Amino acid sequence: MTERLIQLGEIWHNTIPVSEFMQITPESYHDDTLSVSAPLAPNINLHHTMFAGSIYTLMTLTGWGAVWLNQGLCQVEGDIVLAKADIRYLAPVGAKPVAKVRWPDADLSGLAKGRKVKVTLQVALYCDDKCCAQFEGTYVSLPHLPLA
Repeated sequence: MTERLIQLGEIWHNTIPVSEFMQITPESYHDDTLSVSAPLAPNINLHHTMFAGSIYTLMTLTGWGAVWLNQGLCQVEGDIVLAKADIRYLAPVGAKPVAKVRWPDADLSGLAKGRKVKVTLQVALYCDDKCCAQFEGTYVSLPHLPLA
């Protein structure tokens, strides 16, 4: 799994430039839970806490990463997009944030049959073991279409 986490980080940094600037890093994936972090320094606002846009980006990519990792585990491929999202900012983030998402019992096999798949994920952002933000995102994975 370590190689897949490294690959995930490289995909983000190579295709979403802000993720590299933010230094977003997949940390671990075990017990169906993906943990992703970013240092506070490049994501700080005028209040010396994490910028709301950085929180949103970190949580969005954490959910996206969970879909991508699970597609790999199921040996299916699809283009993942965020279709709908809602975030609640609960407390200022004044230390290193860690976003966590637990993979639900979602069936991705439709991708192998040429069908899109929809998954709703709950992502929580922690700072010093306190939940500082909650994010719900609906991700859609579109099957790769064969070239004509």
